[in-house]
Amino acid sequence: MIRDAVLALRQSFSAPFRLILLKVVGLALLLLVVLGVSLQALAVRLIDFSNHRYDMVAEVLAGAGILIAVIFLVPPVVSLVGGFFQDAVAERVELSNYPQDPVGTEMPTMQSLLLAIRFALLVLGVNIAALFLIWVPGINVVVWWVANGYLLGREYFDFAAMRHLTPPQARALRERHPARVFIGGLLIALFMAIPILNLATPLVASAFMVHVYKRLAPRPA
Repeated sequence: MIRDAVLALRQSFSAPFRLILLKVVGLALLLLVVLGVSLQALAVRLIDFSNHRYDMVAEVLAGAGILIAVIFLVPPVVSLVGGFFQDAVAERVELSNYPQDPVGTEMPTMQSLLLAIRFALLVLGVNIAALFLIWVPGINVVVWWVANGYLLGREYFDFAAMRHLTPPQARALRERHPARVFIGGLLIALFMAIPILNLATPLVASAFMVHVYKRLAPRPA
């Protein structure tokens, strides 16, 4: 599995994937900037900065809060943006690494959009839940890693599998190999914890889970 993760990481930053990488990172950064500006505008409307004794303190605290919020929003934002490019990444991996196998079927646009939104909301919910443990050092990191590992492994594996199987078949395959999928999710979550590089998480995760799926998928008789 480590070998598959390294292969996916190398592929995601290679020339054939570079345009997709630039699109994902660029759109994610643009959306984060828009969210940051919107939060700043909201803070100006809600907080009174006219008290000259405390306006500098209030501005610093508001700025720090907005920065933390934007950092906190990175996982759901990149998950949402990356959802629109998963099929393109998976297809390139399948064609380059598994040319002898049938290429998967691209997901319908509306279904892909709904899954991307659902996934982003799930990631946001998990991270909000983990945020409540911010004052419990050590435990908060473990909870964040395990919760995101489970979620990321499940969602990215199901996506890779559903290019070839029906949703019930994909779910059944995942449930037959829970440990492999969960460990794969932990590796994705570990990558997602690295600042800047985590903007490429959807590409790396999508490519990685294609390799994992290919190793677990039933071979034709």
